[in-house]
Amino acid sequence: MAILMNRSSRRSFLLAAAPAVGGGLATFGLAGEAFAERGRQAPAMATSDKSSKGKIRSNEYWAQKGDVKLYIFRKRLGAPQAGKPALPVLFFVHGSSVSSRSSFDLTVPGHGEYSLMDKFAGYGFDVWTMDFEGYGRSTRTESNSNIASGVEDLKAGVEVVARETGQQRYHFFGESSGALRAGAFAMARPERINRLALGAFTYTGQGSPTLADRAKQLEFYRTHNRRPRDRDMIRSIFTRDKPGTSDPAVGEAMADAELPFGDSVPTGTYLDMTANLPIVDPLRVHAPVLIVRGEFDGIATEEDLLNFFQKLPNPDRQFVVLPGDAHSVPMGVNRQQFWHVLRAFLEMPPRLDGGKAS
Repeated sequence: MAILMNRSSRRSFLLAAAPAVGGGLATFGLAGEAFAERGRQAPAMATSDKSSKGKIRSNEYWAQKGDVKLYIFRKRLGAPQAGKPALPVLFFVHGSSVSSRSSFDLTVPGHGEYSLMDKFAGYGFDVWTMDFEGYGRSTRTESNSNIASGVEDLKAGVEVVARETGQQRYHFFGESSGALRAGAFAMARPERINRLALGAFTYTGQGSPTLADRAKQLEFYRTHNRRPRDRDMIRSIFTRDKPGTSDPAVGEAMADAELPFGDSVPTGTYLDMTANLPIVDPLRVHAPVLIVRGEFDGIATEEDLLNFFQKLPNPDRQFVVLPGDAHSVPMGVNRQQFWHVLRAFLEMPPRLDGGKAS
């Protein structure tokens, strides 16, 4: 069921019939300097879409932010060809504890498709992601890699995307603190944003059990630029809210992929999320916005997110609750619902009523 919400009051609802996903989808809505250094081409990887099986191409790049090298990874169907229309660019923004490819290009042998990059490359998007400063393959520094630092990373990263694709505006999906980074980037560089999707987002943090628990370590985040990150911590991403919402094999595969990059990650996003919210001002986000929340996600309450949602100035916006999901909806057992929701939002047809195009 889709619920169209009167902007003046979230308690005034107009109910309208709409197709549901898997019988349970609830949607709330109103109508730096950079350089590209091409690395080796990664092996082609198969996608679950039969029409594109075996045709996904991968490339690695580097952006430069001062003395910091930022790793960038790309997947798409086939090589760009002169004279053919460019594919729409989709940029994935990772969160606090795991780098980009472990987040969005994960392989879980024998347990189905978990590479969000493969899935959306198969749908026809030119898919990009990057490791923030201090994460994954990017330069490890003394910085705590907070949200503001992530915005500067994205500024450098999109210059590489612009150079390689010739395009100036991109879709973004950010998850958890990656959603905060993406939202803050949308405020800083609105001209670069096409459509913006925010998963596991938080606005003020009020009422969040996850952030209340995390705040117990606030003094540590203030006095240390990195925090421990081991296998148990990575497993807890998928169990802390509601065990059973993800396959245990996912946590193991993610730990296997991520721990070669070390047993610690920066503290900056944890500090921002426990001491410095709100970071994203909805009145300054002018792009079309999708907010996706897993039913059991402890990082933000529906009330907190709806407070943000109501203030967004663009009427092209959607609020979706995915039943049976927790914090990381792309890695949940019901991830197919997320694929559907994100793809539908990104492929929204243009307005035909004479109103301002989104």
